[in-house]
Amino acid sequence: MPDILETIAAATRKRVEKEKAEVSLDQVKAQAEAMPMGNHSFYQALAKPDISFICECKQASPSKGQIVDVFPYVDIAKDYEQAGADAISVLTEPQWFKGKLDYLQEISSTVSIPCLRKDFTIDPYMIYQAKMYGASAVLLIVSILDPDEIKAYFELAESLGMDALVECHDEKEVEIAKAVGAKIIGVNNRNLRNFSVDSTNCLRLRQQVGTDCLFVAESGVKNHVDIQKLEDAQVNAVLIGETMMKAPDKKAMLERLKYGQD
Repeated sequence: MPDILETIAAATRKRVEKEKAEVSLDQVKAQAEAMPMGNHSFYQALAKPDISFICECKQASPSKGQIVDVFPYVDIAKDYEQAGADAISVLTEPQWFKGKLDYLQEISSTVSIPCLRKDFTIDPYMIYQAKMYGASAVLLIVSILDPDEIKAYFELAESLGMDALVECHDEKEVEIAKAVGAKIIGVNNRNLRNFSVDSTNCLRLRQQVGTDCLFVAESGVKNHVDIQKLEDAQVNAVLIGETMMKAPDKKAMLERLKYGQD
């Protein structure tokens, strides 16, 4: 039985083939390349001295199901920006996360902080799309790509002035990310094959990633104590999804995470 990650990747391949039939690769590429060159704003947002916060816009996930019933995504993104988020992660995967590319376009044109296209990138087409729809960065998941693909996709994103968040789950994947020259490495505490969360995973892999690239901790961050542990390990940024999505007052939640205030 295929695991959920492979299932989503396979569904994404079908989705992209369908999209290509509607708008060709050549068309998407031409439109993306005609846009102003990006200025690596996602990297810059994460490279500041203090820990940076990437707050996520998502309505659902395969591990949690429906997270929120009402999803005013532009208002949520504006709340994140006003609360002091450094970047916004926007889910565009439709089947399991109920995401849309239109969400990315509307959010990126409304806020002034950089946006990450959070999706299961399995084709250069998706990187050109991300550029067209206003993303400053794309997600590359090591476990669904081979090293040559990761390198090619990373270089394509760079050529458009975008950044790539290269996501790893274990030592072997970190080795691959380092070998392709990744500038931003994310370690996901959630095992996407079985949804288990090991909050020590990113701390365990922190030393291996080193300090010659930016380090992002993903999943399982719930409170200020979690943030303090990451700061002590010199983590550059944290990606927070469910905790922020479920908070009625985004500003108060981000302040609690940053400063431990009740």
